[in-house]
Amino acid sequence: MERGSLSLWIYASIVVGAGLFFAALLISAIFEPSIRVLHTFQALIYVAVIVLTRKHNSWGYGAGVFIAALWNYVNIFVTTFVPNGVQELMLLVRTGQTQHPNQFIAVVAAGGHFLLIFACLAGFLRTRPGLKQWGQFVAGGVLAIGYFVAIIVTTGPQYVELLKRTLHL
Repeated sequence: MERGSLSLWIYASIVVGAGLFFAALLISAIFEPSIRVLHTFQALIYVAVIVLTRKHNSWGYGAGVFIAALWNYVNIFVTTFVPNGVQELMLLVRTGQTQHPNQFIAVVAAGGHFLLIFACLAGFLRTRPGLKQWGQFVAGGVLAIGYFVAIIVTTGPQYVELLKRTLHL
């Protein structure tokens, strides 16, 4: 695969998308000490995505797409975290004031994830994947989600009920 400007743009977008989510994890952990361990382990997923996608690895592209899609799904459709953040942003734009500035972090996190999904899909499709690469893409995503579930169960018990609601258990 050629390493032209588009490839560089895709990788830069992966780094920026993951970086926005890193920032959201860090800010959340600063203000809520009970989630620091969970967020530290969660950040490792994004480190793996950055490292693996730099090598045009199908596992990394899949992990990036699946974990970002899951987080956005949960926080848009299962909880009100992202919608509340968008409402606060709209309130700020309309009135110049906000009631809950801490909710903006959801918009940053979701935005980073949307960029990560787009860039990982673009990078993966640019490799002209065959059946084996598609299998690795899906396996990378499944492994990332499995790891995420495991760290929630072991380090973030306050989110187990949310996990059950998400998985309809």
